[in-house]
This record gives sequence, structure tokens and C-alpha cells, in this order.
Amino acid sequence: MDDAETKGRIEVTVRKILQESDMDEVTESKIRKQASNQLGLDLSQPHFKAFVKQVVKAFLQEKQEEEQQQDEEEEEQGGSKDKEYDDDGDLIICKLSERRRVTIQDFKGKTLVSIREFYRKDGKELPTSKGISLTEEQWSSFKKNVPAIEKAIKKMESRNM
Repeated sequence: MDDAETKGRIEVTVRKILQESDMDEVTESKIRKQASNQLGLDLSQPHFKAFVKQVVKAFLQEKQEEEQQQDEEEEEQGGSKDKEYDDDGDLIICKLSERRRVTIQDFKGKTLVSIREFYRKDGKELPTSKGISLTEEQWSSFKKNVPAIEKAIKKMESRNM
């Protein structure tokens, strides 16, 4: 794969797909398949796979740096991101879907990370029993194992190709 023109075409196509994709839904495999279709090239060959992976990694790194820079600029201007709280006063860290969210809550003096489904009743968003609350220690353990989880996901995805 010494052809600089081919590499350039692949990079432009992959970056365009990434910019137009929902980053919560897309996988490297899906990006590669979509780029293969658009370019009329078989990007499943190991050298192409490695190149696409490199382009995706660079793109994600750039996006992360842009977000960090924006956060720093907002802080410098005296405005931090508006924090959103749920009807129980728990800090909403992120919404995973319309009904699922990650919150930080104080329960009996302990800080918990809760990943839970919510429902609406009388105009209020209330938590269901579907979900999990992790102590700081459990959260720490989970966080340390995220790379192993991601590795296992990639391994399963590669089997399904």
C-alpha cells in the first residue's frame, strides 16, 4: 500500500464518514465497510485495516483535543458548562438514550454512580429499578477494566465479520 493517492482517498473518505456519523453508534468495522463501498476497494485486507484504524484513531484524538480546548476556553471565560440535575437533585453526567442516564448521587453519605432507566410520571422524571448504582470503589474497578471490555468487544466484532 505504497500508493499515496490511494491512502489519500481512503483518509478523505474515512474522515468524511466519521464527521457525518453518530459517534455513539459507529464502529471501526462499520466505517471500514462503508468506506469500502464508497471507494470500491476491499479495505478488509490487513494493511488497509491498519491504515483505517490509524485514521480513525487520529480523528478521535483530534476531536478529544478540540473538546478539551473548548472546555478550557469556556473555563477561562468564566463560564463552565451548565450542570444539569434531575428531579431528585442528582447531577446528570450524560444521557445514554431518551430513558437511560448516568447520574452522580449522594445516598446515605456515599457517592454513587448510577446508570439507570427513568420514566415520566406527573411531569417528573423518576428512576426505575432497572439499573445499577456503583460505589466509588466499584466505579474505580469498573474503570480500570474498560480497556479489557473494549478489547473483548473488538474481538467479538472481528468474529462477526
